[in-house]
Amino acid sequence: MNAPPAPTDKPLRRKTDSWLDRWMDTVADLARLKNSHPMLDAVIDEIDGRKIRIGDQWLADFASCNYLGFDLDEEIIQAVPEYLAKWGTHPSWSRLLGSPVLYEQIEGKMTELLGSEDCLLLPTITHIHMSVIPVLVGSGTVFLDGRAHKTMYDGCMAAAAHGATLQRFRHNDHEHLEELLQANPPTPRVIAMDGVNSMTGNAPDIRSFAKLARTYDALLYVDDAHGFGVIGERGDDELCNYGKRGNSLIRHLGETYENIVLVAGFSKSYSSLLAFLALPTRMKDTLKVAAPPYLYSGPSPVASLATTLVGLEVNDKRGDQYRLDLFRKTHRVLRRLRELGITTPNLSGYPIVEIPLANHEDIDEVGRYLFERGIYVTLAAYPLVPKNEVGFRVQLTAANQDEEIELLCDVLGELTDRFQLQSTVHEPLLLPQGA
Repeated sequence: MNAPPAPTDKPLRRKTDSWLDRWMDTVADLARLKNSHPMLDAVIDEIDGRKIRIGDQWLADFASCNYLGFDLDEEIIQAVPEYLAKWGTHPSWSRLLGSPVLYEQIEGKMTELLGSEDCLLLPTITHIHMSVIPVLVGSGTVFLDGRAHKTMYDGCMAAAAHGATLQRFRHNDHEHLEELLQANPPTPRVIAMDGVNSMTGNAPDIRSFAKLARTYDALLYVDDAHGFGVIGERGDDELCNYGKRGNSLIRHLGETYENIVLVAGFSKSYSSLLAFLALPTRMKDTLKVAAPPYLYSGPSPVASLATTLVGLEVNDKRGDQYRLDLFRKTHRVLRRLRELGITTPNLSGYPIVEIPLANHEDIDEVGRYLFERGIYVTLAAYPLVPKNEVGFRVQLTAANQDEEIELLCDVLGELTDRFQLQSTVHEPLLLPQGA
């Protein structure tokens, strides 16, 4: 009998594993940073407000998307145990089989907040893009913004795999989109794009795209993950130009939901694992029997449903004050950038501030310097962004303390002495009285 092969410490390697090597070659810069840089793939050991501890280093956190600070709000935190006692930790039914009344309560509150005909909750925005876009477009045409979020792109690719035609239009270019629409492509037609952009912090001219959707019998599908909770309807009694109530870009621009489906999530401003679509009731009823996450997936944890429900109450009571505080802190940082002559693509004043480097090769050293000075940010490395946009993203939240904002402003000044950041001349941003 032949002896068994001798044991080896080397992992077995298949010939087909070469595809892994090709992927690693494609993302070599990012992979190197992930493996060696303290700012990426970090294990956070402890938090204290908006400060985080990684190992023995405490840092001010400017990588969080918890814009309103609801993750730290005591009223919201203290409400969770009561919901757990009533509902357990997680409802295991798919929503089609059994939908806890908490869902219906949230959908009712959201319909009122958004001013939409109806609302449908699903676990995440990624679930929505992957399942809903293929249903909406069928064997028709989906027009995708050239810089749409990767999750939306994946949803459109899933639609294409099911027979849809995919066409890309230049980022925020409604004239290019109209050229494509005028070619009379197959119906149904869906125009898919972001609201507030997750890198630049800017928003598209939704009015122009909505007009095209209505003119060419298309559906405008907007992912406003970063706008919902931060910006909202305008009014004479608003505290700042973010508007009131945080009910998203559609209301902020005074648009209606005619030919528009709004998608957003609670994972950012509301710090809850849950997402939604604002949509007509007839479409909602269709998705209940056509969208796999409603048919098959386990729903969000009870704690997330609880923090969403209580978060909506907190938003009604003091959300606008949180937005004013967020506005004030964001504009303090934007003023500092202008004082230093540092460029940022942020023209909106919303709390996503991207800072590109003059030399993309400096990303490693810049990230290490920020880390050593106690500043935690989102590194935007190639190929996540083009090489001329490599840099870092600062995300402000209402929970960041003023001393953390001032530390960030000081460190930005230090960076200009040590590294080359892209520079330009900015027009001053106008602040409201007392901001």
